[in-house]
Amino acid sequence: MNDLTPPSRSLSHVTDWVFDLDNTLYPRSCNLFAQIDINITHYVMALTQLEFDAARTLQKSYYRDFGTTLNGLMSQHKVDPDHFLDTVHAIDYSPVAPHPDLVEVITALPGRKFILTNGDTGHARAVLARLGGAELFEHVHDIRAMTFVPKPHRAAYEGFFALHGIDPTRAVMFDDLEKNLVVPHEVGMATVQVVAGEDFAHEQVEAWELSRSAGAHVHHLTDDLTRFLRERP
Repeated sequence: MNDLTPPSRSLSHVTDWVFDLDNTLYPRSCNLFAQIDINITHYVMALTQLEFDAARTLQKSYYRDFGTTLNGLMSQHKVDPDHFLDTVHAIDYSPVAPHPDLVEVITALPGRKFILTNGDTGHARAVLARLGGAELFEHVHDIRAMTFVPKPHRAAYEGFFALHGIDPTRAVMFDDLEKNLVVPHEVGMATVQVVAGEDFAHEQVEAWELSRSAGAHVHHLTDDLTRFLRERP
């Protein structure tokens, strides 16, 4: 299965194409974020002296309640965000394979292309280098540029729009998490949720992270980003 919803809303008006990074520009099956996820658990363990299971429960509660675990740790434990980001992104990027077809189809999109990510720029650049699209995007707007207020908080999007002069009504947002598409929908962006295949499962992934929404804030749903962009409505 590829595109999972009918093309009910045209993207012909779009001039700014905005992409999440993790589990959006590369498939969730790479399990790249699973490495980061485990690093975050170990970070929480070292910080709180909790055992693995308790630290993981705390980590996921911060992720749900604050948008990112980092935001929760900054709020509740005053952690240094740079130390956190450098520590948790010390991973092996080799699972991300070159994807010339995706690079080609994004290059051909009519307008500007951006990344809007709750990760940091160094992580994004490492992923893009593996994909073969190091120069593909006009700008990577990362968690530092958001002043550590992440998606899905409205301020994360508003600062991005203001910095780049983006008219949301002429833009589209691609993200794997449906909660990150609520604000884009509310401000007039087109939205696309990029989901894992039906058979995907991983012990580091919570069931809610794989949820597919039928809500009004998700305009399109796909598990094949390359095909969706090539055949976009």
